Amino acid sequence: MSAGLVLDGVHTHIGRYHILQGVDFEAPAGRTTMLLGRNGAGKTTALRTIMGLWRASGGRIALGPTSIERLAASEVARLGVGYAPETMAVFSDLTVKENLALGARSGPLDDSRLAWIFGFFPALRKFWLSRAGSLSGGQKQMLSIARAIVEPRQLLLIDEPTKGLAPAIVGALIACLKEIKTTGVTILLVEQNFRVAREVGDEARVMDNGRIVHRGAMAQLAADEALQNRLLGLSLDSHQ
Repeated sequence: MSAGLVLDGVHTHIGRYHILQGVDFEAPAGRTTMLLGRNGAGKTTALRTIMGLWRASGGRIALGPTSIERLAASEVARLGVGYAPETMAVFSDLTVKENLALGARSGPLDDSRLAWIFGFFPALRKFWLSRAGSLSGGQKQMLSIARAIVEPRQLLLIDEPTKGLAPAIVGALIACLKEIKTTGVTILLVEQNFRVAREVGDEARVMDNGRIVHRGAMAQLAADEALQNRLLGLSLDSHQ
């Protein structure tokens, strides 16, 4: 059973900049929560702070009953948290296989899990023994996402996964995320492609200037163009 995620009054400072300014929200267990907002709102900082890549300067982050705000990223990962960053962060000198092996913390790569991933991202099978640095941008994005899901996780943190992906691959990603959700995984997803947000999101949390300014159902936000314009400066239908 996956664990829900709670942020309670979380602050993050990066140098002299106060990025997260008391962030409060919950990502319910077994559901997909969209973290939305304008560029610079603090979404990526929130994911990196949850993952332990940046240390919260105040507040509490809990995965189920466990406080994680003081844990290193490696310790957070051992709790069953997968992270696919916006920057992809693949290891260019390693093969696709070796990149995925690094994500399999509990042991060797599982053949049945790999077959499931290849069903969504067949290019990864094709380039299995190729250096990750030789892949296209979209293929690197697929690899980054595959590494985050190469083992079952309690929580997935995914930042802008459709960036650089062709429409057909976006469709495969939507199918992949929907199937992952059926296994009870908690997903926190930052995404600018609102087709994806509408189709996979259960919950919506909107950030602005380092704070949460809206909490509600994704379906409610998707149906309210005036609310979209007020919170995001555009409607979902205008940004596909």
